Amino acid sequence: MSPLTLIKIALKALLRNRMRTFLSVLGIVIGVAAVIAMVAMGEGSRISIKEQMTAMGSNAIIIMPNRDRRGGVQQESTSELLEEADIIAIRENATYIDGVSPMMTVGGQAIVGNNNSPTTLSGISADYLKIRNYEIEDGVMFDDVTDRMSKVCVIGQTVVKNLFPEGDPIGKTIRYRNIPLKVIGTLKAKGSGDFGQDNDDVIFTPYQTVMKRFSATTNIRQIFANSIGEGYAEKATEEIMGILKERRSWTKPTDPFRVFTQEEMIQTITSTSDMISLVLTIIAGISLFVGGIGIMNIMYVSVTERTKEIGLRMAIGARGKDIMFQFLFESVIISLLGGVIGIALGIAASEIVKIVFNMPMSVSVTSVIVSFAVCFATGVFFGWYPARKASRLDPIEALRFE
Repeated sequence: MSPLTLIKIALKALLRNRMRTFLSVLGIVIGVAAVIAMVAMGEGSRISIKEQMTAMGSNAIIIMPNRDRRGGVQQESTSELLEEADIIAIRENATYIDGVSPMMTVGGQAIVGNNNSPTTLSGISADYLKIRNYEIEDGVMFDDVTDRMSKVCVIGQTVVKNLFPEGDPIGKTIRYRNIPLKVIGTLKAKGSGDFGQDNDDVIFTPYQTVMKRFSATTNIRQIFANSIGEGYAEKATEEIMGILKERRSWTKPTDPFRVFTQEEMIQTITSTSDMISLVLTIIAGISLFVGGIGIMNIMYVSVTERTKEIGLRMAIGARGKDIMFQFLFESVIISLLGGVIGIALGIAASEIVKIVFNMPMSVSVTSVIVSFAVCFATGVFFGWYPARKASRLDPIEALRFE
C-alpha cells in the first residue's frame, strides 16, 4: 500500500474512536505544553538575569576583604582591610582599569518635610556612575576633589517620587540621620537590579562624607572598578591583586582580598538558573513519557479489538509491513497532533504568564523544534511494538478471533 493510503486508513481508524484518540492526544498535549513552558521559564530567567547584570556594568570588578572561618563562622579578616590609599594606588597604577570607586553604605530614614522613606545611603566617588551604568538626568554629579566631605547628594527616581512628589528636588535638602544633604542631581531611571532590588531607590554622597559624618571609620567594605573593555577582566583582576599585595608586602600563600568580575557572577548565576531549568524540564518531560505510555496502551487495546480486521486485510493481500505501518502511522499521528497542539498551548501559556504575572518568559525556536522531534520519536517508539505485534498475527487465527 502507498503511504497516502495507509494514512487515510489510520485517520479513519482514529476517528472511529474519537474519545480514545482525544485522551491519547491529551496526554501528549499536556507533556509538550509543560516542556515548552518550563524551557521558556528557564530561558527567560537566564536572559533576564544576564541583561540586568550587564546593565549594571558588564566590565565591573568588585574587590572585598577576604573572609576566613573561625569556629565554623565566616568572619571578615581584621588584619587586612581596604582603605582609601588602596583606591588611590589602583587609580594611579592600574593600566587595565577605566575607573575605580569605593562603596560604603549605611541604613536609615530619608526625610523631607512630612515625607519619609527608608533607603540606603551609599558613599561613592564619581567613577561609580560610569562603573555601574548610572547617568545624570538633572543637575550635576559631585566632584571627588571640590566636594570632598561635602554634605551633598545625588538621588534616584524612586527617592524623587517618595520625597519630592510635587516638585523639582534640585537644590532642596534631605535629612538623613539628622544630617542635612543638599540634592545637586538626580539619576535616570534604571529599574530592577541583579536580584530584584530597586536600582532607583538610592542616595549617593561622597564616600569621605560617609566616613566622617555617618560611619566614623576609614575602612572600606567594597571597591568597584571597571576594566578598559571586554576580555580584559582577568588581566585587570591580576593587576589589582598585585597592587594590593605590593602595598602590603604580602608574602602569604592566601590572597588578602577577593576579586569578583561581573562576567564570573553572570556565569555563576546563569549556570544555577540553567540547572534549575533542566530539573524543571525533566519533571515536565516525565508527563510526556507518561503520554507515550498511554499511546502504547491504546495501541495494544486497538490491536486486540481489531484482530479480525487485521486478519481480513491480510487474507485479501495486505502484507505484514502494511499492517505494521498502518498502526505505526496511527501512533505517529496521535503523537504529532498532540505535539502541535501542545506547542501552541505551551507558547500561549508562556505569553499569558509573561503578561499576567510579569515573569520573564522566552520561547526559543530550538525548544519548539526539539519538542516536535521528540513527539515524532515518541510516536515511533511507543507505537512500534504494538504495530509489530499486529503485523505478526496469523491471518487464519485472526479471522477466528472472537
